Amino acid sequence: MRFLAMPLLACSAVFAAPQAPVGPALERPALVSRQPQRSVLLGAAQAGARLVAVGERGIVLVSDDEGTRWEQVSVPVSVSLTAVRFADERHGWAVGHGGVVLHTQDGGRRWVRQFEGVAAARALLEQAQKRGTGVSEAQRLVAEGADKPFFDVHFFDARRGIVVGAYNLAFATEDGGQTWQPMGDRLDNPKSLHLYAVRARGNTVLIAGEQGLALRSDDGGKTFKRLATPYAGSYFTAELPADGGVILAGLRGNVWHSRDGSAWTNAGTAMPVSFTASVSAGPDVLLANQGGALFRLGAGGVEPLPTPPGAPVTALLPLQGNRLLVLGLRGASVLALGSKP
Repeated sequence: MRFLAMPLLACSAVFAAPQAPVGPALERPALVSRQPQRSVLLGAAQAGARLVAVGERGIVLVSDDEGTRWEQVSVPVSVSLTAVRFADERHGWAVGHGGVVLHTQDGGRRWVRQFEGVAAARALLEQAQKRGTGVSEAQRLVAEGADKPFFDVHFFDARRGIVVGAYNLAFATEDGGQTWQPMGDRLDNPKSLHLYAVRARGNTVLIAGEQGLALRSDDGGKTFKRLATPYAGSYFTAELPADGGVILAGLRGNVWHSRDGSAWTNAGTAMPVSFTASVSAGPDVLLANQGGALFRLGAGGVEPLPTPPGAPVTALLPLQGNRLLVLGLRGASVLALGSKP
């Protein structure tokens, strides 16, 4: 099996104590933490006025005061959760290890399991058997069980969504996650490279992955075209900024910006530290790296933000008042960005 070549901090909280095997962890609720806000947190989203953060061992936190106080809520699994997204203030989805997909209908207070790796492998096998190709590979996935993670999720509305993960795992739903259909065959990814990030703006969908992989759809994810990117290393994060362009960032401080997906500008730093998180904040794109440094992508490239260095960063979420929620190995913190230079 190929090694998951991604930042350690985004790979099931390896800086913490080892996790239990995935199978039992899919059936066991998350343990209650004494200091959940200091846990390894990997993703965050806004559900109306509420903040929701997810992380190692199935931890899900909610905050109703923009990150001042956090409360852990009950979750039916104890696998690490890597990303969370909300379609509106009530309907949200979290994904993670074991191919798990969790769903909430009350803004993140209560969660149910919708999907997991065994069901994903069986769906792939059923698809392969119908088509008469790829059956042996799908059978291998079934035999290996729920050992492959989803890394990211996007929902266009409360019914249509996409999840992506390791080894070209990609599924789509049209009914709010009640059923999931394999969509890896839509992707030009013959090596089954890992898919680390999915972003969407309108009908444009961008998927970024390892070994320079970038895929774009202009019809809401029905079809995808592989982009020719100038870097052969992994892209761990991506954005579709308001100007209609494409931004890819990842290994060794690489950041690439394109207006049309064909001509690229290197906007990275001289610091060979991998970018692990990004977010579009109005007209700006903010990035964070494995060293805990924050940056703004401006006309002159990546500009460091005057913020104190911290622990490795896993996710960013803009807040009101020019503030930023920063997640990482030390939990959640809120930073004031100040005015632009």
